[in-house]
Amino acid sequence: GLCHGGAPARGAVPCGSVLKLLNTRHSVRLHSHEVKYGSGSGQQSVTGVEASDDANSYWRIRGKNDGGCQRGTPVKCGQAIRLTHVNTGKNLHTHHFPSPLSNNQEVSAFGDDGEGDDLDIWIVQCSGTYWEREDAVRFKHVGTEVFLSITGEQYGHPIRGQREVHGMPTANHHNYWKAMEGVFIKPSMDPTKHDEL
Repeated sequence: GLCHGGAPARGAVPCGSVLKLLNTRHSVRLHSHEVKYGSGSGQQSVTGVEASDDANSYWRIRGKNDGGCQRGTPVKCGQAIRLTHVNTGKNLHTHHFPSPLSNNQEVSAFGDDGEGDDLDIWIVQCSGTYWEREDAVRFKHVGTEVFLSITGEQYGHPIRGQREVHGMPTANHHNYWKAMEGVFIKPSMDPTKHDEL
């Protein structure tokens, strides 16, 4: 658009937003559901799905602790966040278990009502000041230093066609993600916006 003036955070992803995340290489959205891994940790599985309209693909952007990401504040590049799966209240998590298909690092959904542990914390890696909605960004895990990735392996029964999500130690084209459909929370007080416009 032609609207470049005004607040620097226009188009940035704000804390508290609920959104879907698209893996740009494989065109699937980050997803979780009440299906547990049959191997590894046995925790709730995280996959990639092609459908754009699946309600189990919504994640809430939160700070690494409760005061760490005020609602409506733009997420900065380099900021530590948690991604909480909206429908099950579990956080995106990874740990030293092998992922079931590719033998990379297992990514699971962990915790209760948005509270898990230190292995739920990810750094948003992007190039500017803020995580802009149109940017492809990476999520680097603080505890184990892997990147949230998809390399294309597909599950069979009971989640046929869904892709394995895992952690990889290298930054590459399999670990770029873009903010997609969602509810982007606006700051409660933004002096640059006027109701009468």
